[in-house]
Amino acid sequence: MPERHHPKRGSHGFSPRKRAKAETPHIKSWSEDGEKPKIQGFFGYKAGMTHAFIVDYRPTSTTSGREVREPVTIVETPPIKVAAVRSYHKTSYGLHTIGEIWADNIDDEIKKKVSVAKQQKKKNWDFTKDADEIRVIIYTQPKLVRGVPKKIPEIREVRIGGGTLEEQIKYAKEILGKELKVNDVIKEGDMLDILAVTKGKGFQGAVKRWGVKLLTHKNSKHRRMIGTAGSWHPNWIQATVPQAGQMGYHQRTEYNKRVLKIGENGEDITPLGGFPNYGIIKNSYIILHGSIPGPVKRLVALRDAIRYQRGVKIEKPEITYISTTSKQGV
Repeated sequence: MPERHHPKRGSHGFSPRKRAKAETPHIKSWSEDGEKPKIQGFFGYKAGMTHAFIVDYRPTSTTSGREVREPVTIVETPPIKVAAVRSYHKTSYGLHTIGEIWADNIDDEIKKKVSVAKQQKKKNWDFTKDADEIRVIIYTQPKLVRGVPKKIPEIREVRIGGGTLEEQIKYAKEILGKELKVNDVIKEGDMLDILAVTKGKGFQGAVKRWGVKLLTHKNSKHRRMIGTAGSWHPNWIQATVPQAGQMGYHQRTEYNKRVLKIGENGEDITPLGGFPNYGIIKNSYIILHGSIPGPVKRLVALRDAIRYQRGVKIEKPEITYISTTSKQGV
């Protein structure tokens, strides 16, 4: 007799499946430091998907070196601004904030999100002396994006990595209060991790939420319910029992997404009629290989890859064609 193989349906790796606390993704982990100091993250807005013909850069692929048709995702990346610099000290209980300093030229829109303290006339950087880690507080500029109706910026904290601590402090002084473009942080051919909140699907049953089988036709009155709610002892329903509840609107991370192209003029990549439910791209953009979480208009976080160790380094992927035909279904 063959060995019975019946794996449990539904992954418990992301339990409990509750709604995300915020629509803006938060980054908890960062990659190892590099040679030069730089911020290790950027933010953009998902515009949509199309297809492109690229020369397969993967050395172990069966189509390596040949032209292949691949799905790609376009993310609009308007410039971000650095509002403040913050230093941390590592303790046995985690990172402890030492101090921070804010820029003078902060947009008025950011004051709708946080209460900014009175600006110092003389910048005092003494809080960076005993620091073990330097981070910057950045905010987006959704007012520059035509496809997104919001005007109030999103605020997030991004780590500075690479080089020595003195070089990181010097780099933080240079970028404080300035705009950063996507070219300053990401290069073509880089491998990124994409963090975003997925599309919400509301309250769903166990069949759709966990993928359990439908009951047989001999079952009376019910078809899409679970076969059992668990054992008699312990005499309560355990968390591993698939039940109905919230599905979607969870923060998820897509690892190892290759940057195929970084462009300045969004009109070159916008399809005829614009991207569905998004419109026309007016700012700089990046093209990612494959799909990413979230619906269009959703803010996505772009982080340096933390699990990429195979070392396929390419200067610039070779793209022969990018589809700009209409996506309106006509």
